[in-house]
Amino acid sequence: MKINSSEFIISAVSPKQYPTDGLPEIALAGRSNVGKSSLINTLLNRKNLARTSQRPGKTQTLNYYKINDAFYFVDVPGYGYAKVSKKEKEAWGTMLDTYFQANQPLKAIVQLVDLRHPPSKEDIHMHEYLMYFGHPTITVATKADKISKGKQEKHKRVIAKDLRLTSDDPFILFSSFTGQGKDTLWKTLQYYMKNV
Repeated sequence: MKINSSEFIISAVSPKQYPTDGLPEIALAGRSNVGKSSLINTLLNRKNLARTSQRPGKTQTLNYYKINDAFYFVDVPGYGYAKVSKKEKEAWGTMLDTYFQANQPLKAIVQLVDLRHPPSKEDIHMHEYLMYFGHPTITVATKADKISKGKQEKHKRVIAKDLRLTSDDPFILFSSFTGQGKDTLWKTLQYYMKNV
């Protein structure tokens, strides 16, 4: 994928703030600190378009990034961070329910997990939640550079088993440090967006 343009558009919390141009959307979901911002920046060849934070739980809105004036990445709030209040978590839950439920432009969801660790309860819960809505889901295991090549397959098998992935489910190992998985992920995203 050749990136000609990429820009932050809006932080939305309700449908009235969603873009109305009908362009395809790819949502990115994952635990706080799993590397969503780094993945976005790596895919778009940008350093700081998506702000990486040392403070987990910073993304609290649906952040829309428009790419090539043709489609959007939508960064959704990170989950599993204890310091977020119960009230905030409930607000996020409602916001995500609304977004995933009736969103026609949404073509696929990328769920990020950390290759170094077995999926957390929150990872498993999120995967089941995404399955409920029926949108195509691509599992991306980040921080692959932290695991030696010889052990990556073993870690991948643990994640696949815990998330109950089948051989047909897209599952990509990714490193924003080395670029591993970048081309494969772009090809997979283009397949779901068709012709974009």
